[in-house]
Amino acid sequence: MTFSIPERNSAALLLEVDNLRVGFVNGRRVTEAVRGVSFTLGREKLAIVGESGSGKSTVGRALLKLHPSSARITATRLRFCGLDLLDADAVQMRAIRGKRIAMIMQDPKYSLNPVIRVGEQIAEAWRAHHHAPRSVARQKALDMLDVVRIREPERVYSLYPHEISGGQGQRIMIAMMLITDPELLIADEPTSALDVSVRLQILALLDDLVETRGLGLIFISHDIHVVRSFCDRVLVMYAGRIVESIAAAQLDQARHPYTRGLLDALPDLAHPRPCLPVLRRDPSWLTD
Repeated sequence: MTFSIPERNSAALLLEVDNLRVGFVNGRRVTEAVRGVSFTLGREKLAIVGESGSGKSTVGRALLKLHPSSARITATRLRFCGLDLLDADAVQMRAIRGKRIAMIMQDPKYSLNPVIRVGEQIAEAWRAHHHAPRSVARQKALDMLDVVRIREPERVYSLYPHEISGGQGQRIMIAMMLITDPELLIADEPTSALDVSVRLQILALLDDLVETRGLGLIFISHDIHVVRSFCDRVLVMYAGRIVESIAAAQLDQARHPYTRGLLDALPDLAHPRPCLPVLRRDPSWLTD
């Protein structure tokens, strides 16, 4: 299954990131997890790919200041719709998180509160930014469950997280993040725990929501096959740095040896190989 890229106006710049650095303090030692990352985002689908530990999720969380207070986050520029995120105080960030920038976490089973019904969690996400009766929030949540194609929304509203499937859980997370009508959506491995058929349904849903709502999307993923057909642009991260930025449709023309190594290691059913190549890393990738 492939996804067509709709014509959209990406001229409106949503996000500007210049020389973003994130370090974690451990005693007297600072470990740099993100080192000098720079990119811009319009109303488009931007993928960030790389191995585990490359810094993909760290970038996404840094945009929302979700790291512990001990983390050191610096940047030459970190602006969202003209607002300086680095200088934003706690009150401003509470108004931005969930309302204007939403983040779909990797595994809904761990992101949802296990002792609260899923519908109430969606309704609470809306009430956090609107002063309205619970009955209004409930109806908003039911409407959103319908938008994300949940069957029998009334029944699912009353279920607990352990009573839903992986695909339902991911749809509920999407509903919770989109109920506030954000301008930017960060999706952190939203399909990694799903089987192939459900994965395609979730991607088709995201594609439709991004197109109809005109969102900017940062899609964090390991799956280069999905990224190639789903996103507009790709940032390839290695050891906390962006080593290549390329249009998704041109991934086969990538030049950096790390990107080439990732592509070469992909299995191909049309051309099976007895053994997939192992990526050979070069120390110069850390500094070049």
